[in-house]
Amino acid sequence: MADFKLDGRMKVKSLKDNFKKCFGATLRVYKSATCRGAFADDNATLASIRAEGKAGGELVVGGNLKVGNFEKKIAELYGIGVQVANAADTELADNDITLVAAGRE
Repeated sequence: MADFKLDGRMKVKSLKDNFKKCFGATLRVYKSATCRGAFADDNATLASIRAEGKAGGELVVGGNLKVGNFEKKIAELYGIGVQVANAADTELADNDITLVAAGRE
């Protein structure tokens, strides 16, 4: 399994598609860090939805990272909320399992 890379130039749709391809889990991307309200537009770049004052940049993630830690890193780096869901996108993954395990649920 390859590492998952993302940066501010990446579009939300590409982020979700690449995440699914790497880990098998579904990624829900929101406009706000609280994961409340509307989903982010698939055609928006991560930089365009990044919260004011957040650095952005590149992030490389391995499949052994826990779901909760991944969600926290995205919030810290970009100020946007993400939630990892199972492969069928029917329920959210437990924060204490790895990204790879989330894709197997």
